[in-house]
Amino acid sequence: QVQLVESGGDLVQAGGSLRLSCAASGRSTRRNDMGWYRQAPGKQRELVAHSTSGGSTNYASSVKGHCTISRDNAKNSVYLQMNSLKPENTAVYYCAVYSTESRSWYWGQGTQVTVSS
Repeated sequence: QVQLVESGGDLVQAGGSLRLSCAASGRSTRRNDMGWYRQAPGKQRELVAHSTSGGSTNYASSVKGHCTISRDNAKNSVYLQMNSLKPENTAVYYCAVYSTESRSWYWGQGTQVTVSS
C-alpha cells in the first residue's frame, strides 16, 4: 500500500518562501523517481520539479531559479523549497512517486499554496 503525506502549504505574501514536504510509504517506492506537480484553478496539472532515482533533477522553466527539489532517501521523502513566490504560483501542489511494483505513479492529496499580492 502506497501512501503519500504532504505538508507545508500555506498563505504567504508575494516574495515569501515555503517548503513543501512529502513522505511516502511503501517499499516499492523507495529510491524511485519523485516529483512535484501543481494545478491552478481552471488549469491543467503541470510539472514543477522532478527528481530521478539517480539524483538528477529537472524543473519547469517557469520555476527555475526560485524552486529547489531535494530528497531524503532514508526517509523516503521529497521536498520543494520555493522562494520569491509570486501570485501566479498559487495552486494546489501535489507530490508524486513511482512504484516499481505496480509500475505506476501515486499521488498525494495535495497541499494548497496561496500567494497574495
